Parts: sequence; structure tokens; C-alpha cells
Amino acid sequence: MDKILLGDNQFFAVNHMSEEKARAQALKFKDSRSIIRVLDSAYDVGVTTFMCTTHDRIEEVCDHVRANRERYKNFKFYPCMPYAHKYADAVTELGMMGALQSFLQGSNIFTLLLQGGMAAAKLDAIETMKVLVDMEMKMFKDLQTPVIFMQNVIVDLLLGLGYKQIFKEYQLYINKRYDAEAGFITMNLPLLTSVLDEVGIKDPIVCSNINKIGFRMCGGIDEYKRILREKKIRAIAMSIFASGAIHPQEAIEYVCGIEGVQSIVFGASSRGNIQNTKELIESYWR
Repeated sequence: MDKILLGDNQFFAVNHMSEEKARAQALKFKDSRSIIRVLDSAYDVGVTTFMCTTHDRIEEVCDHVRANRERYKNFKFYPCMPYAHKYADAVTELGMMGALQSFLQGSNIFTLLLQGGMAAAKLDAIETMKVLVDMEMKMFKDLQTPVIFMQNVIVDLLLGLGYKQIFKEYQLYINKRYDAEAGFITMNLPLLTSVLDEVGIKDPIVCSNINKIGFRMCGGIDEYKRILREKKIRAIAMSIFASGAIHPQEAIEYVCGIEGVQSIVFGASSRGNIQNTKELIESYWR
């Protein structure tokens, strides 16, 4: 994995501390061209990996990268799926069965659903996972996707339900179907690492909030530090600025000083912020 990754929250009006900032971001990045300009800035200063959701506008970014292969020959995507808002919006617009039809039509899963009754009740979650992964990955065809993440909204739901084996099945499918590594995003690093170890996933790639104030770190800072120190995982720190609650230099110095953190993903919307953040990370990690 690269040590420094660019995330996409800023492009899609995600700010966990400020609705006002989120609205401003939504206006700034109202089309794919504005996103591509920022990605170009990141690429030109050496941040060549983009950790992103499967938002519809990312498909336009993928098309642009495919159309300009020489320009982006070292550019990598780390897809994160599923993009929950896409499914929620489809259910709102089309209803439950209409949404299922739009996403699963043509698959054996949808045929079972149409049969209704017990066939629907016994729907194979693992096969459904494979169909949805394939659907989400279509936009990344012929692009570099060395790590493919399961989003925290699903990871943490599965943890809460105690459905552990699907993590292993996901890893196996990503390895075999896409010749890539599986990654997992979570708001509960201690529980997830315990479950991944239980199902036999060794040296997993795990992305979680890691910051100085414990923002969205279920289990607390001390427990996270213990896990990072004692367990063999490839840890990516996200939300290091706690959505703007921590000064950038202070935030980066703190996270870079934690044993076990191997990569940092951050969001930024200008070349200057990207370059300054990259330089600070490189400085403190040296």
C-alpha cells in the first residue's frame, strides 16, 4: 500500500462536524470536472492513490482516467463499497422490489426473489455479496484497483449481527475475481480485528478513525493503540483531523507517532492543502 492516500469525502459533501462546510463542498464539487482538477493536483505532487466510494460521479472520473491512460499510468483506485446512499435513494424512488430489480436484474438472485416466499427468505447472502461487488466494480474495468474495501456501514452491521464468515468469503472473492486484496473499513477496530483473526484473515488491511481526540473510535484511544501495537494488521488511519476539530500539524504529528499505522487517508480540496499535508506526513514519518 502507498503510505499517503487521497479520500473523497470532500467531493460529496461529507463533513461530520459542520453542515455549513458540507454545503459549501457540495457547491464546489458539483460536477466531475472539479473533482478531476483536484485529483490532477494530487497526482502531480505525488499522491497517486485515490480511496473512493462508488458514487455515480466516480464513474465519470474512471472514464476520464481510461481515456487518458498515459497521463495516469501510475494512478490507482481503492474502491470502497457499497455506497449506501445509492441504494437508499433507489429504494425511496423505486420501492424495495424496484430497487432490487434495478440492481440485481439478470442474476440468479433476482430470479429467486421473483419466486417469493421461502426462496426470498433463504436468499444466499454470500452470493448476493458477489453480485453486488461485481455490479459496483464495473466502473473500474481495466483500471488499477489493488485493494477493494468493504464500507464501514456494512462491516459494522455484520459485526453487530455476528455474521462473521462473510468477511472471509469477501476476501476470497476479491482475491480470486479481481486479483486484489480485500480491505475493511470500521468504526470498531478492536472488534473487527478480533473477528478477522477468528475467521482466518491474516495481516488484514483495516481502515479506521485514528485521531487525538478519539472521534468515532469505538473502544477508545488506548485500546486502539494496543491493537495497533500488538496485532499484525496493515492499518490505514482516516479522519485524522476529526472533521476539522484538530489543527492539521498537531493531528499529523500525533498519528504519525502511533506505532502500527502504515498509511494515512485524508481529504483535501486544493493543491496547496494536498501538498502541505503530504509534506507534513513525510516529515513526521521520517
